[in-house]
Amino acid sequence: VQLQESGPGLVKPSQTLSLTCTVSGGSITNDYVYWSWIRQPPGKGLEWMGAINRSGSRYYSPNLKSRTSISRDTSKNQFILQLKPVIPEDTAVYYCTGSLELIRDVRALTDFSSWGQGIQVTVSS
Repeated sequence: VQLQESGPGLVKPSQTLSLTCTVSGGSITNDYVYWSWIRQPPGKGLEWMGAINRSGSRYYSPNLKSRTSISRDTSKNQFILQLKPVIPEDTAVYYCTGSLELIRDVRALTDFSSWGQGIQVTVSS
């Protein structure tokens, strides 16, 4: 299973960040159980943001729940992250991942079964 993130590399403060993860070689409704978004700000560790499972149920980090929304498009085999409004502290490399268990305490990308290459997002005016 391969995952690929896409979206803007630069977003202005107060705007909405929308990132898409396209899954190939597998199905978001049949392969793995949880599809997550995680991020890594510069000089910091990995942070779990939220997930959507194969049935469409959603899980969010309490720290980001008020600003985060995860959805999916099963016809395109994609799941989508929306973060609004963004602030400069949201500058990070964002990854989408797939796993059999819900992993909230992330230590490394290898905690997951599959992950994308990551996409740099900078929040700046």
